[in-house]
Amino acid sequence: MIDIKLLQHLEGYLTERRVEKFAKVLSQRTKHFTVATEDVYQLHNTSAVMRSCDVFGIQELHIIEEQNSKDIDREIAMGAQKWVDLNRYHSVKEALKDIKNKGYQIVATTPHKNDSVLADFDITKKSCFFFGRETEGLSQEVIDEADCFLKIPMVGFTESLNISVSAAIILQDVTTKLKTSDVTWELTQEEQLEKRLDWCKKTIKSYEQVIERFYEDK
Repeated sequence: MIDIKLLQHLEGYLTERRVEKFAKVLSQRTKHFTVATEDVYQLHNTSAVMRSCDVFGIQELHIIEEQNSKDIDREIAMGAQKWVDLNRYHSVKEALKDIKNKGYQIVATTPHKNDSVLADFDITKKSCFFFGRETEGLSQEVIDEADCFLKIPMVGFTESLNISVSAAIILQDVTTKLKTSDVTWELTQEEQLEKRLDWCKKTIKSYEQVIERFYEDK
């Protein structure tokens, strides 16, 4: 349980504008949808996907680093790494198990004989959108475990999009539809309190000392 008095004390160190911004952003955050990237080679692609997650209100991003392991490019992510929860995995198997255990269906974003076009995607189901490597795409392991397949219709000579562009298009579409639906997509009250506390931690300088003084005074 979150210590409400502690949270209120910490938010006293923030400007009123920042507290209001936290509340406004959290009111639009969701875990109904999430995103997973599999061994993306170009660092700026993963960083840009994280930025899109923040922009479209996706609270969690799952990064599989079975072959490629790099730090998030802060310049590309534009600070999104502070606001989006990052889950890292060393294997596809580990990631699939964890994501499925959280109740998500696995959505492989790749052309497939049984795929669904974006306009027809069922937004009522809790879903994790998987994006693969720049050249090879998703691994066979993800394809074999996928519950459904999703593609963005394209009518030009180019047959594929950059993964960060694909992620942005898909997230904009599904979150727009989600927020006009009857689905309960918002973070729970407890989840919002947890993020307010977490964001205070990432914002306040000398956070540990502030906490220590608070409990000493009590």
